[in-house]
Amino acid sequence: MFELNDLLLLLRSSQPVISIQTHEEQRAVDMIRRCSVEIGKPVLQWSITRGLVDAGSGRPAMSLLDKDVTQNMEAQSDPKQTLAQINNSRSPGIYVLLDFHPHLDDAFCVRMIKEIAQEHRNNGHHLIFISHELTIPAELSRFNARFDLSLPDRDAIRKLVISELKVWKLRNASQKLEADRKSIDLLVNNLTGLTVSESQRLIRNAIYDDDAISRCDIDRVQKAKYELLGKDGVLSFEYETADFKQVGGLKSLKSWLEVRQAAFTSNKKDSRLDRPRGILLVGIQGSGKSLAAKAVAGVWHVPLLRLDFGTLYNKFFAETEKNMRHALELAEVMSPCVLWIDEIEKGISTGDYDSGTSQRLLATLLTWMAENNKPVFIVATANNIEDLPPELIRKGRLDEIFFVDLPDEEVRKEIFQIHLQKREANTGNLELEQLAALTPGFSGAEIEQVVVSGLYHALARQEPLSQAMLVEAIENTRPLSVVMAEKISRLQAWARERTVLAN
Repeated sequence: MFELNDLLLLLRSSQPVISIQTHEEQRAVDMIRRCSVEIGKPVLQWSITRGLVDAGSGRPAMSLLDKDVTQNMEAQSDPKQTLAQINNSRSPGIYVLLDFHPHLDDAFCVRMIKEIAQEHRNNGHHLIFISHELTIPAELSRFNARFDLSLPDRDAIRKLVISELKVWKLRNASQKLEADRKSIDLLVNNLTGLTVSESQRLIRNAIYDDDAISRCDIDRVQKAKYELLGKDGVLSFEYETADFKQVGGLKSLKSWLEVRQAAFTSNKKDSRLDRPRGILLVGIQGSGKSLAAKAVAGVWHVPLLRLDFGTLYNKFFAETEKNMRHALELAEVMSPCVLWIDEIEKGISTGDYDSGTSQRLLATLLTWMAENNKPVFIVATANNIEDLPPELIRKGRLDEIFFVDLPDEEVRKEIFQIHLQKREANTGNLELEQLAALTPGFSGAEIEQVVVSGLYHALARQEPLSQAMLVEAIENTRPLSVVMAEKISRLQAWARERTVLAN
């Protein structure tokens, strides 16, 4: 209702040119027709395929001559002749021009639009451009007002879900649809940022696919939403998100996230609390930082987007920062979501041979972090925190810095159990306590490779996996804590005084 009043205000205030950038063309036209009733002007609609027609009936705006129908159709479809016809008309009207953006580069068209706009007081014409992408030329900017169709909020999306559920029940009176309040809430949360028509289509797919609204539907909606918003390589959608059951240890981190889950995912924001912003995970390579990032999204039931700095950089000036802004905008539209920035120090380290690109990239990220009010939770991972600028890691930018250390004996046993079960290995004849005791200094990734190596030996020998095979794999492994002992010791000493231990 508010957007209808806003559009009506623009028309009543004698705005000669209005641009509407949207994929919901029909919705925009319907709104314009409703406004035309209030101001008493006809609505004529132009497209390159049909020419100038009445927006309601679809009849041509001018009668066609039987002897030369083709010629008249070509004249009607020609944008220059259409603008000339509008300019010559003395009857005030609202002219909706669909997908006119390719012709806004034509000097004749631009000049003709400007003349129509300048004569608005005399001719009473409104030109409304509707397209999925619109760039108004500078010559027309002072005559143009941009109007944005609002996206449905959570209440509107919930009404769409309820409406589709009622339609399903009318068509399937004898069947029972499985849908609980929690699943509906998750579906509503994951449809924010989409248009009405897109939301309706995904709701119908979720319901009619299996006659239910379930957790599986939420996963499919997340993927479909990402595809609709247009993936271009800057952000990647992580289809497989882990559960905390797949992450050994990290008790402090798990507890911290559980306390803040409701504050991040709840639709009702507590005015006394700021929404959680994000965390930085620092640690030794292979210690489980990336898996923890995936686990956050999995446990909170939100999409996981991965920002790859390698795809951001462009040789053309300012294109890298533009790519960053586009990625952050996409994250906002996908919200609530987790934005995973892996090895962040490699993307925004400020070296002497950077030509300023990293500094500008960092400035773009910091500005967004300060101004963003959407539920986008950042999980940044880093192997070397000393390469990160202090303005990024100070309190207020991110909520906490966690250090992911090498697992202790109890956690190593848990990690062995996780990876053995994951590969459906029989653990009945294995002594996990001994394996954990034999692997001090091993990271989670190195323990996983011990299990993989043992299974390879079992397959080669055509025997079940045994304790001896795993012990042999351990003895043949030199963990990173031994290969780079001095560097890792310095990192551990530094982190104990400056970070929160995740384990």
